[in-house]
Amino acid sequence: MPGKHVNADPCGAGRPCQRCRVSDSSLVVRSEPLCRDCFVKYVNTKAIKRMESYAYYVKNRAANEERKLLLPVSFGVSSVTLLYLLDEHLKRQIAKTGRTGYALHIIYVDTSAVERDVPAPGRLNQLKEAFSGHEYSSVPLADIFNSIKAKDILDDVPETAAIGTGDAVTSQEKLERLILSLPSATSRADVIRILKNRLIVSFSQEHDCKGILWGDTTTKIAEKTLAETAKGRGFSLPWQVSDGMSPFGITFNYPLRDLLKKELVAHAELTLPPLTSLYHAQQPTQVSASAKNTTIDDLMKQYFESVEQEYPSIVANVVRTSSKLEPATAEDDRCQLCNMPVAGGRFGIHGWGGDQQDSSTLHSDGGRLCYGCTRAAPQSASLLS
Repeated sequence: MPGKHVNADPCGAGRPCQRCRVSDSSLVVRSEPLCRDCFVKYVNTKAIKRMESYAYYVKNRAANEERKLLLPVSFGVSSVTLLYLLDEHLKRQIAKTGRTGYALHIIYVDTSAVERDVPAPGRLNQLKEAFSGHEYSSVPLADIFNSIKAKDILDDVPETAAIGTGDAVTSQEKLERLILSLPSATSRADVIRILKNRLIVSFSQEHDCKGILWGDTTTKIAEKTLAETAKGRGFSLPWQVSDGMSPFGITFNYPLRDLLKKELVAHAELTLPPLTSLYHAQQPTQVSASAKNTTIDDLMKQYFESVEQEYPSIVANVVRTSSKLEPATAEDDRCQLCNMPVAGGRFGIHGWGGDQQDSSTLHSDGGRLCYGCTRAAPQSASLLS
């Protein structure tokens, strides 16, 4: 059944709130008229129930023991809202018990060297002022080439190795040349996202974080499910959309997985003070008339942002279905680029066909890329064809 929400929704105006039965509703959430206070509580409850393991942890830990969790922010409405909700959660823990079950370390990966629509400088300082008491770090994406865990592996990818020949180059120059060497908008967006995620994981390991709190909403997870499948990386979905242990020995958690993006947009306008000044409002997704400038991620984002307005149950069904996927063993050989375990070592363009090469041959060639990464970095495909 259609479900929508807008401020002062005419469908809900004047009707009693479905939950408190006292105040008049101001918006409709999934066909349920809610007042402002009940809607804010609804969003908070949906997110914090996903943090229960950390909430209960406060009761059992030693006085000097604290679990550090990494929260990546992109300055989108989702990650900023998650920071707001967790900051409030920690304040309630302190008020109730005098201590907290976890500490937050907020990280922002600066991609301005290879992307145009990025937050303005100074955004991180705004977050520090609004949500004090947490650790904050800003890391340029080029630092992935300085990471001890990733550098040697990435340097074996042909696109990266070719850049390293000749004159010495800085990490930023290597990053810029790598992205420029890729053949399509989809490839560039895909590799940027992969490098960003690898840098976040590497940072969490180096700073002894026990888990990563991703700001993916129901809408984002649905987008990712179809996009990663279309790009040939569907095998990695169990680790990209579900709570639990990742292949990197660190827990992934998605506290906003039960909330639609449009619900967070409405919530950001209703908090006191509003969160709208803290997040970077990107331009509405527009699919380019030219296929060369259109990415698979853009197509999926536009589709689900449209669908969630009137048919949120469709978006939720995609997420529920993807959450049932079981991960393969994390002991399999890994893709050199995305670092995900590839079942049976089925690397390269043969990975989805019956004509699969022997994995030992692929290893000796040095081109161990999964099917999706082979398509994103076609120079590597020559090693595997």
